[in-house]
Amino acid sequence: MRKPKSVQALTDLGRVRLSKSFFMRDMLHSEIAAVHGLLNVPDDPDLAIAAGTRLCEELLEPIQDRWGRIAIRSAYRSREVNGFGNKMQREGKAGYTCASNEANAARHIWDMRDAAGHMGATACIVVPTFWDAHHAEGDWQILARWITENLPYSELDFFPTYWAVNVSWHEVPKRAVSSYAVPKGKWVG
Repeated sequence: MRKPKSVQALTDLGRVRLSKSFFMRDMLHSEIAAVHGLLNVPDDPDLAIAAGTRLCEELLEPIQDRWGRIAIRSAYRSREVNGFGNKMQREGKAGYTCASNEANAARHIWDMRDAAGHMGATACIVVPTFWDAHHAEGDWQILARWITENLPYSELDFFPTYWAVNVSWHEVPKRAVSSYAVPKGKWVG
């Protein structure tokens, strides 16, 4: 599939089903793109679809099956959108938290392989029913432990608001957990 350059081509890409519950359209929304008039579409749709399918089938579906409906906060980012977000972050603009394109290759930038040539994909998700049941300080660890014990994730990055978590699938998983929520830190295992 080629990079979409028409409404119909973007519609067709959005209709690609990545798993039983998720479509590519679910993964393309970006506040940065919307506010700044940027097009958030992959240069290599086939690679983005392949990586996104693995993320959805192997991680998001099992999380949703166990804990309830997932809300996608941020998933796929084009190089242009991510690069712009990183530039704004470096300039200290509030609300922009994008790492460099190199750091986000095979993470939020699904259609860009990492420096070692591997593919991967990340989605920042919230599980509302999990938050409703487990919102005491440190409760994010319940979800982290379940994912660690049950799923082939690469990285988990937890945030304080609703226990939002970047869930990453990668061909060569790191098996690393980090948290900006209490207790803060990084763990490998």
